[in-house]
Amino acid sequence: MDVYNLTTVTHFILIGLSDLPEVCYPLFMVFVIIYQITLLGNGAILLAIMTERKLQTPMYYLLANLSLLDILCPSTTVPKLLKNLLTEDHSISFVGCALQLYFLVGLVGTEVFLLAVMAYDRYVAICLPLRYSLIMTKARCVQLLFGTWAAGFLNSFLHTMSTFSLSFCNSNRVNQYYCDIPPVVALSCSSTYVEEMLILVVGGILGVGAFLTTLISYIYIVSTILKIQSVEGKQKAFSTCASHLLVVFLFYGTAIFTYIIPFSSQYSPARDRLISMLYAVITPMLNPIIYSLRNTEVKGALRKVFHLRVCSQKA
Repeated sequence: MDVYNLTTVTHFILIGLSDLPEVCYPLFMVFVIIYQITLLGNGAILLAIMTERKLQTPMYYLLANLSLLDILCPSTTVPKLLKNLLTEDHSISFVGCALQLYFLVGLVGTEVFLLAVMAYDRYVAICLPLRYSLIMTKARCVQLLFGTWAAGFLNSFLHTMSTFSLSFCNSNRVNQYYCDIPPVVALSCSSTYVEEMLILVVGGILGVGAFLTTLISYIYIVSTILKIQSVEGKQKAFSTCASHLLVVFLFYGTAIFTYIIPFSSQYSPARDRLISMLYAVITPMLNPIIYSLRNTEVKGALRKVFHLRVCSQKA
């Protein structure tokens, strides 16, 4: 390509669902409701953990971080999505796109590592119950949490710098409703070899490592539960990790829909954008529902929070 034909991209156009205008207004109402439920549900769990002394343990510190991520992650994409659904201006500045990608990839990466740490926490609680208080101390929990956030955002920094150091020319139309690595890299008119290798090597090692930690932890957990003689003991042991297991299935299921299915032969760009849009906002909404329905301690703390709120309003 002639170097003089290159144009400097100063902004990107987020296609979103611009090719399906008939669903924009109904989707706007749906996403407003889902986003509000997400903020209220995860905010309530954060408040319950902060105010209920019984929940101030490593397990619930990890859950509090998951709720925080479930507030921050959709907040990087949903406000812009709502604006785009109502207006014809779907543009985002070059810097704005880079920042959105950085925070989105950082938060999603942090959640991947956090789910692995939560799986390890449940492994220690079920497989090594007598040593749990010695292994999962508050100091160890803080160290693990710092490591998850640091690893998530360091990984994101590497990808963001590599992605936006590419040359962009001709098209600036991002085939998604937010800035993500694959659709942005696809617009590059320079070699994407380094970025592709970075995704495969760095993303692969960290992502596969976190997934294997989660998988191996649950293999040991299931093996330990099956060795318990009494039915009541099995149910009690399973109840301590059932909520997290559902969240893990939900998270990795959405990843498959978003990043693997698009490479199938029956790929439809509009359908893929709609699926990723729905799953990106539905997953953070469902996580607090899963934990509040299946965890009696969280349910009890939430009742106290709402009871105190109602009493204070009556007073």
